[in-house]
Order: sequence, then C-alpha cells, then structure tokens
Amino acid sequence: MDINDLRESIVATDSDLSGSSFSGVAMSEARFEDARMNAARFDHLDMASTIFSRTKLAHARFVNVDLSGVHIENATLADATIQNATLAGVTISDCDISGLRIDGYLVSDLIAAFRKTP
Repeated sequence: MDINDLRESIVATDSDLSGSSFSGVAMSEARFEDARMNAARFDHLDMASTIFSRTKLAHARFVNVDLSGVHIENATLADATIQNATLAGVTISDCDISGLRIDGYLVSDLIAAFRKTP
C-alpha cells in the first residue's frame, strides 16, 4: 500500500508493518508503544526532545549523532564502547564505575591515586 501526501493521523494497533519505509515524513508527537523495531534503521532524523523510556537499545549503534544535552538516568551501559566522542563538560555522578576505562586506564585507580595525593 502506498500513501502519498497524506495529512491526517494514522492509528495502527496490533499491526505488522515490517519492511515499511517512511521517507520525508513528519511525525512530530508520534507515539510508539509496545513496538518491536528490531534491526530498524534511523538515518538523517531530527529527534530532539524525544523521550525513550523502558526502551531496550542493547547492541544499538549510534554513529555521527549529536547527543548534546542528553540526560541519561537509571541506564545500563555495561560493556558499552564510546569512541572518537567529545565528552567535554560531561558529568558522571552516583554511578557504578567498576571496570570503567578511559584510554586504557581504570578510572577507579585514577580516582584512588588522586585521593591519596596531598
């Protein structure tokens, strides 16, 4: 089914839209709940102020994305890799940093050494 120049809301419930393609589509304030979007591809999107709650993003890849001002709370980043990223001004607080490494250095060791320095 092709839909062109549609200017109304669509409600799809208990539907299978696998393999669908959305291009040049405005979807501001759209809601996706209890949806399976495994292996979906999102490219050239403006998702500013989007809320992801109770969402599984395990093994997701973020490439060339702007996450400026992002707030991450109660998240699991175990075994995550951050590479070639700008972390200027990033604050990490009240987090389990066991095993966290920056440029190969164990952060807990660096903090312990810093605290021992007079």
